[in-house]
Amino acid sequence: MEKQIKMSYMAASSLLLLLFFSGSPIQILGLGVGINYGQIANNLPSPSRVAYLLKSLNISRVKLYDADLNVLLAFSHTNVDFIIGLGNEYLPNMTDPIKARNWLQQRVQPHLPQTRITCITMGNEVFKTYDHQLWSNLLPAMQTVYNALVDLGLDKQVTVTSAHSLDILSISFPPSAGSFRQDLGEYLHGILNFHAEVKSPFLINAYPYFAYKDNPNEVPLDYVLFQSNQGTVDPITNLKYDNMLYAQVDAVYSAIKAMGHTDIEVRISETGWPSRGDDDEAGATPENAGLYNGNLLKRIEEKQSTPAKPNVPVDIYVFALFNENLKPGPASEGNYGLYYPNGTPVYNIGVQGYLPGMVYTSPSTKIALSVVSNVLFLVIAYLIFA
Repeated sequence: MEKQIKMSYMAASSLLLLLFFSGSPIQILGLGVGINYGQIANNLPSPSRVAYLLKSLNISRVKLYDADLNVLLAFSHTNVDFIIGLGNEYLPNMTDPIKARNWLQQRVQPHLPQTRITCITMGNEVFKTYDHQLWSNLLPAMQTVYNALVDLGLDKQVTVTSAHSLDILSISFPPSAGSFRQDLGEYLHGILNFHAEVKSPFLINAYPYFAYKDNPNEVPLDYVLFQSNQGTVDPITNLKYDNMLYAQVDAVYSAIKAMGHTDIEVRISETGWPSRGDDDEAGATPENAGLYNGNLLKRIEEKQSTPAKPNVPVDIYVFALFNENLKPGPASEGNYGLYYPNGTPVYNIGVQGYLPGMVYTSPSTKIALSVVSNVLFLVIAYLIFA
């Protein structure tokens, strides 16, 4: 057995050296980009392996759609900033101060400060549901959770917000004329007052892909893919836009200003482009997805701002890290990922990360390799997280 352990250790050590010093470079993003880590799939790598992948990409901002215990534990002491989510179904309960406090004490407080939770999103695209009871619950839930954070002394490190679809706009072009839908006015007025009071950002899920898919003959593809194009000019401000995403952001800023606020930051909680779609989903190709996300990353690296907010670099979370094979809806829904679940890039955007592989052993070698795996785990963790 001692000889078997020694041989296994030597083999594993050789494998470790091969992984870290092979001719295959691990390129680093280092762009300040955030990533959406969706998990509606049955074939995703474990959270601990995902932690290595994101570290190799130098991504330090992650948005979840829940408060997954396994994910938050796996990212302990990794210096990754997390946005965690409460699904729409939780909003009614979160209007109860006792339930809100209990949720924070059970799902958030135990992870702090070793896992850096910086924000909680209350629901996702609530106004897209047309559930008026849910609409009415959103602001009270946000206020109640925030007040519970204050009571627990956590409000300085964890903020509260919600993410909205661009369907909340009635006018999006020209950007300076941006305005919210009239039927949402009473709800958004209170929400904006809340953001202004607690200094939290207004989040939008912005997808130029949807505009192109719906009107491929009218929306210039280069304009939505950040490619060289003639652009468009806002006739009111004379500001020129060379891409649709920035125009969408400024339209939201204008809508917020029309409701009396100029001190609320707009951030993009989701944007991306699918690499595959159904026959009626124009433009959903690996080539277009690669252009959209590749060009977007370059602009993030340059810390670009929108024409109407020249001093405020656009804050962006790309959707998504992995393709998700259980997402309902059209084929595009499950194909927004930068990576396949096995760690292979879906398309080339000039970056490559490292996803540690799984090791499967026969019963005769399990005892030997269990010792080796513990040693290797510590070595790899030191090399990656040191």
